[in-house]
Formats: sequence, structure tokens, C-alpha cells
Amino acid sequence: MPVAQIKMSPQFMAAQTAHLPALHALLAEAGLVTGDLPATLPDAQTQFLLAQLEGAIAGAVGLEHSASQADIALLRSLVVAPAARGTGLGTALLGEAESLARAQGVKQLYLLTTTAAAFFARHGYVICVRDAAPAGIAHSRQFSALCPGSSTLMRKALT
Repeated sequence: MPVAQIKMSPQFMAAQTAHLPALHALLAEAGLVTGDLPATLPDAQTQFLLAQLEGAIAGAVGLEHSASQADIALLRSLVVAPAARGTGLGTALLGEAESLARAQGVKQLYLLTTTAAAFFARHGYVICVRDAAPAGIAHSRQFSALCPGSSTLMRKALT
């Protein structure tokens, strides 16, 4: 399946504490949870990548590393600003996050979604039974408290 081409060249960068207001706004606009964002970025477990287009933050994605299992992480809060949707920026952000996770020794990447299972399936993620989630994922606030029980749990092996 052909991937939509990004019409502009995004610049990717690690989110810092100063980016938190913009990140909160972007996530809130998309209806994604913000209640468990750390007070500083990056923190011991969570980091976000930002995508800028023409100097404006147009997308973000987070990696939340398991405190108990170093080789798994939760992909969280993949978001693209409405004006940049359909350009391939979401796919580019996903690729950047997966590359970063691989470089950090992550072997299995998990995510929860209520609306984007088809998108993630196109990129190699498979649906998992929620009851079979590893402890490092099941104990995350995203899994245990913030995302509804109807969320789809998905996993991808990073090789």
C-alpha cells in the first residue's frame, strides 16, 4: 500500500519541558489524555518526539518505558495537528519513535487505541488480548486508569 508523501520536510526533536504547553494543547485538541504527562520532559520513563513543520509543532508521539521490563515500552499519544493530517506525518512520527525505541533496546512496543487500530495494523501492529498484557504495560497509568477498557491493545515486535 503506498504511503502518503509528506508535503513539507518535518524536523524531529526531543520534547523538553518548555514544549509541554504546546504538547498539552495538541493532545487536548485531538481528545487524547494528558493527565499523566510528566511535569518535566524528558523524565526517567517518558519521552516525546515532536515534529515541526515550518517552525510550528505539527505532531508528537511518546514512548513510555516500563520501569520493570527494560525491553518493552508503550507507544503513546501519537497525534498530528488537523492541518497536517493526510500528509504522511503520522507515519513518519511512528517510524521515528520505533527507531528511537530500537536504539534504546526495546524489543516489543505496545499501544492502546480507541480510533486508530487500522492505521497501526497497516504498520505491523497486531491486536493483543488485554488480559495478556505484560506487567510493565498493565501497570502503566495509560493502561490501568486513563484509557477506557474498550481500548484496543496492540503490539509490534521491533527487530
